Order: sequence, then C-alpha cells, then structure tokens
Amino acid sequence: MTRAFNWLFPHPFLTLLMAVVWILLQNQFSWGMAVFGVILGVVIPRLTARWWPDRPAGFRVGRMIGYVLLVLWDIIIANIEVAWIILTRRNKNLRPAWIVIPLDLRSPEAITVLAGTITLTPGTVSADMSNTGRHLLVHALDAPDPDAVRNDIKTRYEARLKEIFV
Repeated sequence: MTRAFNWLFPHPFLTLLMAVVWILLQNQFSWGMAVFGVILGVVIPRLTARWWPDRPAGFRVGRMIGYVLLVLWDIIIANIEVAWIILTRRNKNLRPAWIVIPLDLRSPEAITVLAGTITLTPGTVSADMSNTGRHLLVHALDAPDPDAVRNDIKTRYEARLKEIFV
C-alpha cells in the first residue's frame, strides 16, 4: 500500500498545492474544476518525478505554517521600518552592508526558501551563493551591525528551516 501510494503521489504536498492553486485560479468554484485540479495535481508530479531524484526526505507541514506566519509578520514590520528609513533618513546616513551568511542548511529546497525569505523581507536581498553552497551573500539596506543581521537571519530563519526540512 505504501509503495503504491508513493508511486502515485511522489510529492503529496505538491499534489495538494497544485490542486488548491488550480481551484483558486478559476475565480468560481465548480466540482468539475476541483476534480480536474486534483487530476493535474496527481499527473504532473508523477510525470516529472524522475527529474526530482534528491527530493527532501522529510518535511514538517505544521512547522512550515508557523514559519510562513513568522515571515508574513516580519514582512509587515520590515515594510514599516523601510518606509521610516526612506521618510526620515538621508542617503548619506544609511549604512548598507554586504553580509556573508555561513549556511548550516544542506538541502537545496531549504536554502531556496531561506534565500526567498530574505529577498521577500524589505530591506534585504539575497544576492549570491558560494560555489560550495555553504555561504549566502546578502545585501542589507541599513545594517549598523552586520553581525547582528547575520545572527538574526541564522536564528530566526535558518534554525526554523532546519526543523522543517529534516
């Protein structure tokens, strides 16, 4: 039973996500489109499974929900902070910085989520990753203490991602 389930649903979370996105893109709910969304959610991951040889072994959905809520909150706060910086500071008073973040994450999916999180948060952007995949280069709009920014990213985001992608 488990083997058949894994063959039919090589990426169960992706199947669910694709079905939900398909239903949301329709602008009007109908059972026919819901069934078609589920069919797409089963067929597309099944057809592309051979190109996903190193998919994550484990993924904790419950912790990801908490992570998404944390990131949404951080985006709201960062928007306010960046707006305040733009309205109250002169360019010469900004302290932009390039920050190298050593990565403990090894999963490409987790590193991608981390880089996306950094870029989504106003005031920071992921610029590059080292050839070895062990360091991420981040630009911060205003970083009086670059070490504090690095530590904040590692403790606030990377540590949580290590718990999500096991």
